[in-house]
Amino acid sequence: MRFRAKIVDLACLNNFSRVVNTIARLAKTCTLRLTAGKLYFILCDKVANGGVSMWCELCQGNFFDEFQMEGVAADHNEIYLELTPENLSRALKTAQSAKAVKIKLTNKHCPCLKVSVELPSLSSSSRIVTHDIPVKVIPRRLWNDFREPRVPDFDVSIYLPALKTMKSVVERMKNLSHSIVIEANLNGEMNLKIETDLVSVTTHFKNLGNPPWASEDGCQSSAQDRDLESMAEARIDIKKLQQLLAGQQVNPTKALCNIVSKRIVHFILLHEDVSLQYFIPALA
Repeated sequence: MRFRAKIVDLACLNNFSRVVNTIARLAKTCTLRLTAGKLYFILCDKVANGGVSMWCELCQGNFFDEFQMEGVAADHNEIYLELTPENLSRALKTAQSAKAVKIKLTNKHCPCLKVSVELPSLSSSSRIVTHDIPVKVIPRRLWNDFREPRVPDFDVSIYLPALKTMKSVVERMKNLSHSIVIEANLNGEMNLKIETDLVSVTTHFKNLGNPPWASEDGCQSSAQDRDLESMAEARIDIKKLQQLLAGQQVNPTKALCNIVSKRIVHFILLHEDVSLQYFIPALA
């Protein structure tokens, strides 16, 4: 099992750093899945137990100048590592003006991702700062726990308003309640609602647009038979939503959410070379 990669392009390095930063704000520990063409950051808290789950996918060719890996076996050319994304984020922070960054899977006293940052120096010899980030290798028999979450059969899918706007609304609301109701319809309307014994606050968004979804086999999701005006809603933990909005450094070109009434809200943030899915289960 081997993995080594190198980033020389500063823009790619900063992009990668932003993605890792976002992940670090969403998950204390996560799984990094490496394949020949892609990297995935995966968080699989059991949604049934009220945990959020996350699936972030990057094409390695858009970030790395060199990328070599040999997986666990020829027929399973993949590597799964458990790590603390905050450690990787910290290591990359030292690389903001680096000439190059190399990442390599090593095994000193325990498996580590070794991040070597080559910094510009005034003399002819370059300065290299090295970080060893401990990781846990996930055995093959457990890989099935980290499959891409299925997109639930949603009632409504809608584009989100500007995330900055949404973030400031949610930040004001979080002082009033622990939970927030997100509701939307197929007419491009979405409301964020707080209801407590003392106060009820609603923010309305209009003309957001609904994505033209069709499922693989050509038949539409259950959303198709819905009345355009009728709202699908889910009450979720406001802190989990705020965490997603506050952690955003990917600046998505498209952001949308799918609501399965009273069950789950599924967010999808898309940027040219990154896609991030985030699932927040509804509160009972």
